[in-house]
Amino acid sequence: MGRLTRRLGDAELEIMQVIWESGGAVRSTYVQQQLKEQRDWSLPAVATALSRLVETGFLSCEKEGRGNLYRPLVSAADYQAVEGRSLLHRLYGDSFTGMVAALYRGKAISRADLAELRDFLDELEKEEE
Repeated sequence: MGRLTRRLGDAELEIMQVIWESGGAVRSTYVQQQLKEQRDWSLPAVATALSRLVETGFLSCEKEGRGNLYRPLVSAADYQAVEGRSLLHRLYGDSFTGMVAALYRGKAISRADLAELRDFLDELEKEEE
């Protein structure tokens, strides 16, 4: 993955999530259909958003028949890693503990989530040994 130079806006992120979840190349009509409950976009509006994602290096576009096929150039995991680091830095001063504490106090995560996190961290430690 190339270095990400910008963050996705909410609408762009929704489009990328549709494409990532598809597992392959998609047409603009597929994106429009998948987003119809969240956003009532015309096909030209979807095409414009896809074009912007191509211009910014998030997608590739290849002509096929009368339409275009769009493929992700940035994986969901890579984008999440970059955005996760950015969020941790900007909001929590690089303190993972501070982030988890804020989420717990704000009731965004439960005791069960903490137990799952504890198990995950234990597994990571075992892998490093």
